[in-house]
Amino acid sequence: MSEQQNEATMNEVSEELTKCAMVVERAIEHMLNDDHSPLAVASALLGGSLGLLARSMDRETILRILDSAVQSVKSGELQQAEAERQKAQS
Repeated sequence: MSEQQNEATMNEVSEELTKCAMVVERAIEHMLNDDHSPLAVASALLGGSLGLLARSMDRETILRILDSAVQSVKSGELQQAEAERQKAQS
C-alpha cells in the first residue's frame, strides 16, 4: 500500500471512529439520564465491546488492544482526558 493510500485509509478510520464515538457518548448520556449507574453502563459497554472484539478478531489482537487500554489507565492518560473534557464543558 502506498503512503497516500495508507493516509487515506487512516483518515477514513479516524472519521469512522469519531462518528462511532459520538454515538456511544450519546448512548452513555441517555443511559445515565435514565438513572442507570455508571458502573452498570460501563460494564454493559465493556462486555458488549469484548463480545464484538471476540467475533471480529483473533485473541492476540484483542490482548494488544486490552494491553493498550491498561497502559492508558496506568499512565493516567484516561483521567487526564476526562479532566480536559470536563474543563471544556465548563
